[in-house]
Amino acid sequence: MPATTPAPDQAGQAGARPVRALWRLLAPLYRRRWRALLLAGALAGITLAAGVGLLGVSGWFLTAAALSTAGVAFNLFAPSALVRGLSFVRILARYGERVTGHAATLQLLADLRSRIFGKLLALDAAQLGRWRDGELVARLTGDVDAVDTVFLQILVPMACALAGGLALALALGLWLPGAGWLLAAAALGSALLLPAWLAWRSRAPGQAAQQALADLRGQVLQAVEGHADLRGLDAEPQALRAFARSCRQAGQARRRQAALGSAGQAGLQLLAGAAVLAVLVLGLDALRAGTLSGPMLAGLLLATLGFFEVAGPLMRGAARLGGAVSAGARIAAVAALRPAIGDPLRPQAPPQSSALRMEQVGYGYRAGRPVLQDVTLRAEPGRRIALAGASGSGKSTLLHLLLRLADPDQGRVLLGGRDLRDLRLADVHARIALLSQHAPVFLGTLRSNLLIGAPDADDERLWRALEAVGLAGFVRGLPEGLDTWTGETGRSLSAGQARRLCLARVLLGPAQVLLLDEPTEGLDAQAERAFWLDLPQAAAGRTVIIATHARLPAGVVDETWRLHEGRLQDRPEAA
Repeated sequence: MPATTPAPDQAGQAGARPVRALWRLLAPLYRRRWRALLLAGALAGITLAAGVGLLGVSGWFLTAAALSTAGVAFNLFAPSALVRGLSFVRILARYGERVTGHAATLQLLADLRSRIFGKLLALDAAQLGRWRDGELVARLTGDVDAVDTVFLQILVPMACALAGGLALALALGLWLPGAGWLLAAAALGSALLLPAWLAWRSRAPGQAAQQALADLRGQVLQAVEGHADLRGLDAEPQALRAFARSCRQAGQARRRQAALGSAGQAGLQLLAGAAVLAVLVLGLDALRAGTLSGPMLAGLLLATLGFFEVAGPLMRGAARLGGAVSAGARIAAVAALRPAIGDPLRPQAPPQSSALRMEQVGYGYRAGRPVLQDVTLRAEPGRRIALAGASGSGKSTLLHLLLRLADPDQGRVLLGGRDLRDLRLADVHARIALLSQHAPVFLGTLRSNLLIGAPDADDERLWRALEAVGLAGFVRGLPEGLDTWTGETGRSLSAGQARRLCLARVLLGPAQVLLLDEPTEGLDAQAERAFWLDLPQAAAGRTVIIATHARLPAGVVDETWRLHEGRLQDRPEAA
């Protein structure tokens, strides 16, 4: 039976400690990219040091230069050269930090998306079906984007503020010990205490913002997919009201986040003002006592003011940390999913034979409600078999068991005499392929769609596959040929052409067993008959098992089995 997964409406709440869940999600990615992240952090530190030094030296230099005009001797060359040098260092370091930091962050997001997408690909239809429309898209896009603030706007500014604040406090303490302690306290408040308060207060609006944005994506996808039904049922006003409600909720959450960010900036200005005022008051005392010169006091004041520049992005990031934490929890809920079907601990070597056999197989999606009962079926290599029966009789479920999208509750499924559960999934899927009634035509060209079945296929092989399914003449008549754009969901193709293209894609693969699940569903009578008549030649030499309720033309299959209430009849019907 399928493994239990977290309920979609609770996925955003997964985990008792969402901050820890976010860190567990990001830490492996940070370790993988640690060199690029360390370089970005180092350049950010150099930028801060150069900026603080530039303001401090400039204040000292300008004040001393003004005094030199009053007759006080002062060497202008050294400080002017230092100002120019620090300016260039700051510009280059800032540019390097932006380039390396954003490049590393974008790569982290790509790594995270690839990881989550790989998790989703391993899940079965029952597990994926528990999510609302657009929910998984929201987690792969909006939620992943939300965590990009963690490194650039929180970790790097926080580390720089702590290190820079400590260094500046030590330097300031050489001339003004009391001011050094006060600056250290202000640095601690701006780098840790104030961001922690903002992060705590941002939890609720952050979670609300992420959920509202996810709802908006889901509503857009539903509106696109059900556009005809919405118009036909005159349900557009209700859809618009629901969308407007989600927009208002997203806007309210964003405004609360912005208000928190403004509060953080106000708190930062208070800390910066208090620190500058402390340096000024204590510095004036030292100036009157003769232990500190006027130019040095001006330099220390401007250096203190320049230090708090680094904490500005930290306030913005901390105000949005609640959204990043909520997004991280939602992503972690997906990352924690485990596929219901996996590889055995000690897989057997794949068999040479492609003979398929089901032995007394039973299966049900729920306990006590079997879909298949005591099914025994044998398909020798090269045979074409049809499975007939009413809708809901278990035809599609039987094909899913043959492809090992699920495991039987009783009995076993054998490929070449070996239980599918003893083989690697990749080995099974390399030998058995499925063409369903919902097989998609992906956005791209005819060529890119075909290459999904055989990425290394050349044009000659692609044309042979199109010839086999009777589509080559149509494609040759197109101006762009194989490079013709298919449009969204194959919109530029007829239903019959799209189904033949999907069959050609399956034929390009190495599978010797083809499972066809209602492949002519939705086709008109002429297109359906043409598909069936071309199938024997297209799939020559391969085993074909077809689940269909259509009446097949003579000679398409070798035998027909009927399913009734989950049981196969005792003997097959002659084709």
